[in-house]
Amino acid sequence: MAEGFDNDEMKEIVQEFLAEAQEMLEGLDNYFVQLEARPDDTSLLNEIFRAAHSIKGSAGFIGLTRIVEVAHHAENVLNQLRQGMMKAEPAVIDIILEAMDALKLLLEEVHTGTQADVDIDTLTMKLDLLLQWGEDQAASHESTGPKAPDTEEAGMVVPPEEPEPKEPEPGEPVSSPPSAEIVSGGQSAHPPSPPTPPPSAPPQSEAAQVQSSGVEVDQTIRVETSRLDNVMNLVGELVLGRNRLVRLATDTRGDDDWEKQQKDIAEAVIQLSRVTTDLQLAVIKTRMQPIKKVLGKFPRMVRDLSRKLGKEARLELSGEETELDKSVIEEIGDPLVHIIRNAIDHGLEMPEERLAAGKNAEGIVRISAYQEGNSIVIEISDDGRGVNVDRVRKKAIERNLISASDADRMTTEELVNLIFLPGFSTAEKVTDVSGRGVGMDVVRTNINKINGTVEIRSQQGLGSTFVINLPLTIAIIQALMVAIGNEVYAVPLQSVVETVKISESDIRTLSGAEVLNLRNQVLPLLRLRDEFKIPGEANESAGKSRYVVVVQIGSRSVGLVVEALPYQEEVVIKSMGPILSGIRGMAGATITGDGKVVLILDVGEILQDIQIRGHQGVSAVAR
Repeated sequence: MAEGFDNDEMKEIVQEFLAEAQEMLEGLDNYFVQLEARPDDTSLLNEIFRAAHSIKGSAGFIGLTRIVEVAHHAENVLNQLRQGMMKAEPAVIDIILEAMDALKLLLEEVHTGTQADVDIDTLTMKLDLLLQWGEDQAASHESTGPKAPDTEEAGMVVPPEEPEPKEPEPGEPVSSPPSAEIVSGGQSAHPPSPPTPPPSAPPQSEAAQVQSSGVEVDQTIRVETSRLDNVMNLVGELVLGRNRLVRLATDTRGDDDWEKQQKDIAEAVIQLSRVTTDLQLAVIKTRMQPIKKVLGKFPRMVRDLSRKLGKEARLELSGEETELDKSVIEEIGDPLVHIIRNAIDHGLEMPEERLAAGKNAEGIVRISAYQEGNSIVIEISDDGRGVNVDRVRKKAIERNLISASDADRMTTEELVNLIFLPGFSTAEKVTDVSGRGVGMDVVRTNINKINGTVEIRSQQGLGSTFVINLPLTIAIIQALMVAIGNEVYAVPLQSVVETVKISESDIRTLSGAEVLNLRNQVLPLLRLRDEFKIPGEANESAGKSRYVVVVQIGSRSVGLVVEALPYQEEVVIKSMGPILSGIRGMAGATITGDGKVVLILDVGEILQDIQIRGHQGVSAVAR
């Protein structure tokens, strides 16, 4: 369908429609979840009706008849809800949400030009049956008096005249007729036999939600004009600084003015450095987006999943205005989905089990986001049963992820965090929700990709909390340069706790692994020369001092043994391309101020590899 828009101006109109419609549909998911809790909220109903009407009108203007047809039938049902002819019951909301998911798929169809797998006839039949059922319900309560017209209720703006009952032309961007109109092709639909509308399929609607993420929206970003004005002003300052440096570089004054010329150049460089730093921060701000862009889809997901599992769950959000870099926003969605599904499936108990434990039947999942220094912290907690540490220990040993002796030496916190290992699952049977042992592994892997960390805190019977630490941006970072022989590597400074100067005699061996007694704490060591197989003798300078860079990810720490610490520098992370991107322990590369290419270490992957390998006891003593 996308090929039908040949005119550039029309293509721009379509893309604008897709972006706005996608935003409205994402907001509608949240509105419908709120509507179930507040079915009599007239202002909320009006807001939902407005959005559906806007989508239908805009789609009609462009000529997207399939979208118009679905939106029109959904709008009729919403009109009945506004008039009070039916209640916003879960079964009713299920069918409307199915229509919203169909609209998402149809929007994706417009964007990609690939026919969407949407059975519009079946969907509109469901909506028409629901419409007829609402009319029958209203007729059975006529003894209480007719419902007041909704045209002026709660300040809704609608066309002043109602047309004669007729089916509008496809694509006609006008308000739908009253709910008493003839439905679907002029044939009256027979009301369903039960007093509730036909059920929809939550699994299908959830899949539709995941599939229709809106590719075009992800490729664009909305920026406040004030932020762009700031960038423009700084670019002007940058041009002035460049002009001054060019003039100083081409100045042909005599040697008598050499010292003054050097001073002028130094001042120009300082000014240029200041403007560059300000410009860097300004550009980063233009890429920042509120985290509510990601969190907005979770109320709907929690609602669908809890209904599917027969549980009662409520989602509470805080810190939705916390801003993250666009690249981080794009990567954090999938890990959060896995964590929330895990919380509802494994964490929250069934209503009767919660009541027996003295809890409310309704479980609570909380997501809070806030800034802490140069990091963004996201906490996902639930008030469920918590992690069964004994069960985790047993499963980890059964799957040969750890040995029984290692398990005996590990702390409770370390045992709980074993759920992040590949292949780990405590589910007794595999379902379409969980049990394959890939969810938590994906969480840690994806978060590590963006230089973030994740750990879990849990109390038996009280619930669990996942704590995710993310960088404000992943494009530019502060790095500590470390040297092994002639090789130089960059270690992200946010994971560095401290550096320690030691001698070879300070290194001890425990359970076959090298460790360091650092302030009465056992710190496992990793020699980067051995890890990366750097040519040269590791003991060629046994008498010389060494440096240990103590790095920490979550609750795990390790000391990287290096030979020198040349300097610290702000670096720009560059991808190593598809051929070299699979190298473990490397987050990317950068070009330093002296023009050398330096590899950037992925501390999270290094620690993960140590834990998976066991490292002959290193993982057992890691704190």
